[in-house]
Amino acid sequence: MSWFGRLKEGLSRSAGALSQGLAGVFGSSRVDAATLQDLEELLISSDLGVQASARIAAQLGEKRWGPQVPPNEARTALADAIATILQPAERPLDVTGAKPFVVMLVGVNGTGKTTTIGKLASRLRGEGKSVLLVAGDTFRAAAIEQLKAWGERSGAPVLAREAGADAAGLAFDALTQAKTQGTDVVLIDTAGRLQNKANLMAELAKIVRVVKKVDASAPHAVLLVLDATTGQNARAQVAAFKELVQVSGLIMAKLDGTARGGMLVALAEEFGLPIHFVGVGERVDDLQPFSANAFARALVGLES
Repeated sequence: MSWFGRLKEGLSRSAGALSQGLAGVFGSSRVDAATLQDLEELLISSDLGVQASARIAAQLGEKRWGPQVPPNEARTALADAIATILQPAERPLDVTGAKPFVVMLVGVNGTGKTTTIGKLASRLRGEGKSVLLVAGDTFRAAAIEQLKAWGERSGAPVLAREAGADAAGLAFDALTQAKTQGTDVVLIDTAGRLQNKANLMAELAKIVRVVKKVDASAPHAVLLVLDATTGQNARAQVAAFKELVQVSGLIMAKLDGTARGGMLVALAEEFGLPIHFVGVGERVDDLQPFSANAFARALVGLES
């Protein structure tokens, strides 16, 4: 199956709910203010957020509609409006310009962060880049073992210590080693849950501070991994991590497990952060660069 086919399959629950609602909204003989109000409410209930839903409804209100609206025409117009919002977020992750290029991955436990790091390592290795994985979530022995397994799978070495070790010291050693060995990319896993936000902030800030001792420009990217199944909670996570650390981009995982894929539209509208990758499964190649047009069309159930 093509990537778009997998994306569409992954978003089928989201698309099904939207398509069914659209059929009801555009089922009347004409598109008027009441129709657009119904559309806005449908989009809000589909997790696209209040701001994005209002913007989309307004854009569709400017379109000249015939007396009868074919379902495919409504879906196409909706996909175009969604893509307009998502387009600014379609920015590939560029790991050039620094060597090693240091990427910190952050996010709460359970979002698929460690798995995402493994998939990203496999992707970069496939592009011919050398990668060093850093098991910086030293509070969870399972995360360390999981990253080691991904290292074997992707062919990327893993620097790890015993559970409870100092994550910042580990990151320092990793970056020092990477500079010596000429490694292209360093991917640093981090803890996702400490006793409270102050502890988590201190932990992440310490890693950033120590990494800068080796390279003042590092980390070059801080990527927040989100779990699509959390719905509205994803918004709270973006807000919280933007406060904790300078998040430079997003990765949305587990889109195949939810009917709440519209949340990505709400995040793009509200925060304006790049969405570098989306994930729709467990396989290595189920993490792919984000495409605004492909996502919008899959979200409303259109063909590529």
